[in-house]
Amino acid sequence: MRWLTTVLAPLALILLAGQTPLLGPAGPEHEPNREQQWLVPTPLADRAAHAVLYRPAGDGPFRLAVIAHATTQNVLRRAQMLQPEYRALAAFLVARGFAVLVPERLGHGATGGPYLEDQDGCDEADYAASGRATADQIRVALDFLHRQSFIRPDAAIVIGHSAGAWGALALAGEDPKAIAAIVAFAPGRGGHANDAENLICALHTLVSAAQSFGQGARVPVTWLVAANDTYFSPAFSKKLVDAFRAGGGKAEFRVLPAYGSEGHWLPETDGGVRLAATDLDRVLKRQVPLAKRR
Repeated sequence: MRWLTTVLAPLALILLAGQTPLLGPAGPEHEPNREQQWLVPTPLADRAAHAVLYRPAGDGPFRLAVIAHATTQNVLRRAQMLQPEYRALAAFLVARGFAVLVPERLGHGATGGPYLEDQDGCDEADYAASGRATADQIRVALDFLHRQSFIRPDAAIVIGHSAGAWGALALAGEDPKAIAAIVAFAPGRGGHANDAENLICALHTLVSAAQSFGQGARVPVTWLVAANDTYFSPAFSKKLVDAFRAGGGKAEFRVLPAYGSEGHWLPETDGGVRLAATDLDRVLKRQVPLAKRR
């Protein structure tokens, strides 16, 4: 029954609203962590994104953390993708006083719609454009939550994973004032080209795009990669972070211990979050003054 509620409630809201989807809560809260389905805006006015919201007890206002999920260039895999939840990471953040939003971007799973962040193939991949498209979707969802009464309008944290982290780097280049810090777990695009480990499409283009994201970036980035990540190895990730810094971005780079059989999926599990806990706490405990509400 809970599965039916999760699927049908957002669908009913969209059908009732016609071409303009209703936004906000799309179902009841559940424990743990007051888990609740929401619909949040996307860059397309006629299509909302499915999202999961977690939050601490009480009325807030809470600092906001937005988690940006990984993706795939494979159309079938995207269509079949389950709604990202990042439960372990969300629980870690809620325990530290954050409300946590995990929006499912366009072109994925139940959200559907066009895949705006397509990198356009392998040899001619446009990683800068794909990153900016991801950043746009993160920013639209974040701005919507910042208008909610239980959310602080400042000092947000964006935590990205893989392509979601790549979009977070692009967002850093826009110097958003409401974001206090970015945590990027193995950011990149084009990894596992042809499903082969440590093979990356147009890797020089990826490095160049990382440098462009660093231009104008003022949001501090904590860049984390597992020692056994075969999508973006620590050695290659170091090239990316060096390029981001060369463009002007501020980034702390950390290699985490090897995790499981594939370290790229570290932020999706309890054990992986425990490995990253020290670095996450260092970011979250930075003192950020409460801004006056407008």
